[in-house]
Amino acid sequence: MNFFDKLKFNSEGLIPAIIQEQSTGRVVMMAWMNKASLESTIATGKTHFWSRSRQKFWMKGEESGHTQTVTDIAFDCDGDTLLIQVVQVGAACHEGYKSCFFRSEQSKGTDFKITEAQLQRPEDIYKKK
Repeated sequence: MNFFDKLKFNSEGLIPAIIQEQSTGRVVMMAWMNKASLESTIATGKTHFWSRSRQKFWMKGEESGHTQTVTDIAFDCDGDTLLIQVVQVGAACHEGYKSCFFRSEQSKGTDFKITEAQLQRPEDIYKKK
C-alpha cells in the first residue's frame, strides 16, 4: 500500500492540510489539497494547494514570493488530515502576518486581539501588475 492509498479525500476530492513552521512548531495556515496539488508538493518540495473559492490550483508564494519549502508530510491516524512542516519565507497569511492565526478570542467571546505584528501590508505584497 502506498502513501496515497492511506489518505481519505472528501467527496470533492480534497483533504485539509495544516501547515506548520518546522523551526517553531507554529501553525501558519490551513489550506485544501487535491491529489494533483499533493503530487506537485511532493515533486517540487514547495507547497501547492487547491483554492475552493477560486476553483484554481496554486503554489504558495507564486504571487507574493512568500514560499514554503517542505521538510515533512505526515497524515493523521484516520488519514483525513495532512500535517505539512515547512520552512516559511515571509508571511504565510495573505493579510501580511507570519501566521493566518494572528487573532485570538478575548473577553469571553465578545472581542478578539491581534497577537502578532503585521510583517507587510497586503497592498505592498500584491502590487497591481
